[in-house]
Amino acid sequence: MARIETRGRARALQALYAWDVRKDDVPLPRVAQLVWDDLGTAPEERAFAHALIQLIDADRANMDAELSEVTTNWRLERLGHIERCVLRLGAAELTQGGTPPRVVIQECVRLAERFGSGQSARFVNGVLDALARRMGRLS
Repeated sequence: MARIETRGRARALQALYAWDVRKDDVPLPRVAQLVWDDLGTAPEERAFAHALIQLIDADRANMDAELSEVTTNWRLERLGHIERCVLRLGAAELTQGGTPPRVVIQECVRLAERFGSGQSARFVNGVLDALARRMGRLS
């Protein structure tokens, strides 16, 4: 069975994806609550996911700007939903700083493979590695 953090990341990604594909004004935390209620998300997974969702909701513009700096030749809004959401999730966790950067990158690559494709995973790996280096979290 996967660790709570791994399952929590997947729940955060599912909530982000549901919010990202919607084209209305429902706030991210509200969409997340609805998704987690529908999925019957366990409290410990929900707590981990909630912290990431709160961070993304509070600082998405800055995170998107940072991601835009390292996604050369790609505008964030032109990326697929999965790639954009996994990158935001990774950026949030790198910003939070509680998890080693290599673990964050590896977990995000796995999510990109699981919910996207091998190509998505390679793209996410490159972008998050560059972002972590830009943030001074990797040398």
